[in-house]
Amino acid sequence: MIKITFPDQSVKEYESGVTPLEVAASISPRLAQDVLAAYVNDEPWDLSRPIEADTTLKLFKWEDAEGKHAFWHSSAHLLAEALQELYPGVKFGIGPAIENGFYYDIDTAGHTITDADFEKIEKKMLELARTKQEIVRKEISKADALKMFGDRGETYKCELIDELEDGTITTYTQGAFTDLCRGPHIPTTAPIKAVKIMSLAGAYWRGDEKRQQFVRVYGITFPKQKMLDEYLKLMEEAKKRDHRKLGREMELFAFSQNVGAGLPLWLPKGAALRDRLEQFLRKIQKRYGYLQVITPHIGNKNLYVTSGHYAKYGKDSFQPIHTPEEGEEYLLKPMNCPHHCEIFRAAPRSYRDLPLRLAEFGTVYRYEQSGELHGLTRVRGFTQDDAHIFCAPEQIKEEFLKVMDIIFYIFKALKFDNYEAQISLRDPKNKEKYIGSDENWHLAETAIIEACQEKGLKARTELGEAAFYGPKLDFMVKDAIGRRWQLGTIQVDYNLPERFNLEYTGADNQKHRPVMIHRAPFGSMERFVAVLLEHTAGRFPLWLAPEQAVVLPISEKYNDYAHHVAAELDKADIRAEVDDRNEKIGKKIRDNELKRIPYMLIVGEKEAENDEVSVRKQGEGDKGTMKIATFAEYLTAQVNELTNQ
Repeated sequence: MIKITFPDQSVKEYESGVTPLEVAASISPRLAQDVLAAYVNDEPWDLSRPIEADTTLKLFKWEDAEGKHAFWHSSAHLLAEALQELYPGVKFGIGPAIENGFYYDIDTAGHTITDADFEKIEKKMLELARTKQEIVRKEISKADALKMFGDRGETYKCELIDELEDGTITTYTQGAFTDLCRGPHIPTTAPIKAVKIMSLAGAYWRGDEKRQQFVRVYGITFPKQKMLDEYLKLMEEAKKRDHRKLGREMELFAFSQNVGAGLPLWLPKGAALRDRLEQFLRKIQKRYGYLQVITPHIGNKNLYVTSGHYAKYGKDSFQPIHTPEEGEEYLLKPMNCPHHCEIFRAAPRSYRDLPLRLAEFGTVYRYEQSGELHGLTRVRGFTQDDAHIFCAPEQIKEEFLKVMDIIFYIFKALKFDNYEAQISLRDPKNKEKYIGSDENWHLAETAIIEACQEKGLKARTELGEAAFYGPKLDFMVKDAIGRRWQLGTIQVDYNLPERFNLEYTGADNQKHRPVMIHRAPFGSMERFVAVLLEHTAGRFPLWLAPEQAVVLPISEKYNDYAHHVAAELDKADIRAEVDDRNEKIGKKIRDNELKRIPYMLIVGEKEAENDEVSVRKQGEGDKGTMKIATFAEYLTAQVNELTNQ
């Protein structure tokens, strides 16, 4: 008999060799029907794989991320099986589950696959799923794996096998398809009831532009057709909210191939929006004792060698800049932290100086692959709302609480009401992966856990997810249509102070090593604006909107009055522009609706005679006629109410 401990700490005894699926059935037939994945001692585990010793067990259903992951991982194999039948001779790269669905990279071996083939692929996948094929795990020797995949001409799989250690290799088979895979998978293909191939893309083998280019087939599956229908409706709404589309319509940003891929150009309205966000955060930071700094866009290569960023980001960075001085090399900076460490080192520090909070809207550069670039969410040059707090170990918790206050303040102001948090801790069974003493790790981890408890923040705790230099707390927000975005991170770092030999003099007159807290509530200005655009569908809070009102004269005869209205509003600190194009008023209204300007003020003969404006509110329509001064007071009161809240 073996003992199995469940998440609620209850313990039950089972015969050795019991499977997670059998355990689920012993709890309830419904659970056995719904369970999709299991973790045994926090390791992913197939539902049909025997458990031989005392263990902890977690069971996951569709509602859990782990359940979806197993479901979509198995669906990727089902896609590969369908492609193998439809296009004989294709060779396979990798096929992982992703946040929404899965993909498989394939060498088409001369076959052409287009959007027109999607329906055919979907039908074949459903046909195979309905046969309820068992998905069978098998441990295999390296020699046998190389022979099996070599005989089938699967050169890419053989390349992966070459890098694996003998005794660690497993395959999964369903029907006529066998794949090299760690798993886990759902037991059979039966639960896969709805299939949609979403798109095709190009991808280089192992991300190397000099290697074979694959066709990447993206798909998604669900256990019910109704779920797929709801998802596709959500995707249609997401298209309407696409920040790239909204950015064009609202004249916020642009890209130019002449400037370079992944390097956004902020247009006047976008620059004003971004500046307003920066000023918003600067005011908060000033309140919390941050000192603003500015560092160069480049740095000596040795700076990033010392910090470890060259080893980590060297391949993803722009190539070194060689100066006329022999042997001298500079890099476009991939991170702001090493520069801030040098600012700390610029003067002797005492315990009285701590905590020292350095903040910067610092632009960094990383050479992302062209296929990975996506609007503002994945770029090659971006500005982080970066800050680094240098503190004594005993100050970590208090500083953590203050950073959490800032993040909560931002989320509330921008109506990110639905969010979750994850505490990432060190794996106590694998301490060699991390740097720093047990004492320091205990201090840091305890500080984060207690800070979350004090704030009443329910956070998931994940062992083994800490950075090698310290634990962290990440925030994931759900936008208005339920998509998850990571915004806001707080990390504790013992690594850089060690690498840069940072010291302060303590009250005991001895030298001590400070701890760094990395903190970025927005993450990057580019990505944050993209998320905010999609969350609000371009309808920014009134205090943040690039223009709060647009004045629309019904004919050229009233252009002068329209400019008079805008000037009067400007005196009240209201951002207003005039659309004095020689167009019909109906077209002006339609065009400005696309710009998501909160208020449209229509003016004609009656309004000009009475010093009035006819007010239309975005999404609500006609609000009647008001005196200019009355409208200014009305809008200012709304802004004040929002900002006070």
